[in-house]
Amino acid sequence: MSLRVRFTDGLKTAMKAGDAPRVSTLRMVLARLKDLDIAARPKGIEQIPDDEVTAMLRNMVKSRRESATMFLQGGRGELASKEDAEIVVIEEFLPVPMDEAALVLAVADAVAATGAASMKDMGKVMASLKTTHGAVLDLGRANALVKARLS
Repeated sequence: MSLRVRFTDGLKTAMKAGDAPRVSTLRMVLARLKDLDIAARPKGIEQIPDDEVTAMLRNMVKSRRESATMFLQGGRGELASKEDAEIVVIEEFLPVPMDEAALVLAVADAVAATGAASMKDMGKVMASLKTTHGAVLDLGRANALVKARLS
């Protein structure tokens, strides 16, 4: 089932249950998705693919984590709690990321497959990881492991 269908089904369920925070979060996600679809139309793309939707969701989670941290530093715990609740809803639609052992193995395989020997080859390794593992890859963690491996 595509992410779009899961969003709309989740929205309908939340509306029927009267779960206002969940409804608000899912509407925000769908609005952002519609904005990206509209932005992609000049390129001849009617709807962005699921991998780009996943990237959008990851960016939304990252943004909310940063906001929650700032709210806590500013003494606004209630706003931080709201951001945390939105993160929980958004993360339900993200694929389960690779565990640390699988990520280390994937990085080792990508380095071997690309023949990477130095930091100059980092782009090739990261591209290989993205194509091989796509949505389950945490780019931040992978980036750090590739750097450690190549330096």
